[in-house]
Amino acid sequence: MTDVLHPRPSPIIAAMYTLRDLDVDVIVMHGPPGCGFTASRLLEEAGVTVVTTGMQENDLIFGAEQRLVEVLKKVDEEFSPKLVGVVGTCASMIIGENLDAAIKKAGIRSTVLPIDIHACAGPNTVGAIKVLEVAASKGIIPNEEFERQKEMLMRATALERERGMTSKPYLKPHRGATKLKVAKRIIEYLSQNKRIAVVLNAKKETAYRFADVMRAIEYARRRIGGYVVYVANTDPNIGLPRIRRYSMDILRDLREAGVTVDYLSGGLDEYPVAGERAAKYLEDKGIDLRVLCGLPHAIPDLRVEDILVTDQPRELRNFIDSGFTFAVGEISTHSMLMGARGIVNSELGDTIRELVDEVQT
Repeated sequence: MTDVLHPRPSPIIAAMYTLRDLDVDVIVMHGPPGCGFTASRLLEEAGVTVVTTGMQENDLIFGAEQRLVEVLKKVDEEFSPKLVGVVGTCASMIIGENLDAAIKKAGIRSTVLPIDIHACAGPNTVGAIKVLEVAASKGIIPNEEFERQKEMLMRATALERERGMTSKPYLKPHRGATKLKVAKRIIEYLSQNKRIAVVLNAKKETAYRFADVMRAIEYARRRIGGYVVYVANTDPNIGLPRIRRYSMDILRDLREAGVTVDYLSGGLDEYPVAGERAAKYLEDKGIDLRVLCGLPHAIPDLRVEDILVTDQPRELRNFIDSGFTFAVGEISTHSMLMGARGIVNSELGDTIRELVDEVQT
């Protein structure tokens, strides 16, 4: 058996998050009330209303089309949404439910995107691609954007298989090095007037927290000296509407903190290629220390002396076992950022600031 044994994200959940990025007003989960519960709760924090058709055991025998019809009518009456996503589940897949037929029968005023997906469909990116495909067919996004996003998602899947969280059958979670150890190393390099590069290569909303490392290092640089180059995949002209807003928020907050981004390596949905661009940009900059935040494994030719900042305990296991002793975790980043509209303090950032303040008092 060579399959990945540790838990992985589901295509259903990826579909829900992609619908959020399209700024849908309501997501209807056509399945049991508990399906996707944790993600549903988080998405409501991000301003998306999530409801379920609440399928029961009898529906697996007799079908649940009428349930979906009634829920869609209720959604129309209660929320008057402009854009609705109907997401399939394993239960609706097993009974062969026809989402299109139910949507037509409901006859509501909203544009409705039927996402016929289930947890057995493959990598989580399959769910995101399905949403984008339907969105393009309905004219919500241009076909060129669908093709670009599809390529990014397929490259992301390949990256995870090559050196990410599906590269090994089982990865035991690890919390990484201490923030104190890593902060001391950064301050040591600044104190010695060495050249540091900080690369933000993050995915979607997680960038709100990883960008704080830039703010903290700039805070330290202004007080103790040193030279820092900043690279970020926050191009505000790339991605779905919500993702472009994230980039604009981050660039605004970085400017307010005195951080000048020297190079935009791509958009927040382009981490599989933005990491390669960042590495190439830094090739001739004479950098002594690289601080790589977000998804460091997307940056080629990692060095054991690099500082790697990520939020994934299994990714940290990969790094630590490969000799990266300065790999550090910002655990639970994803869950704390739903609904954020600005950079959120990170534990590493706060540790850097505290150490600098201690030195100066």
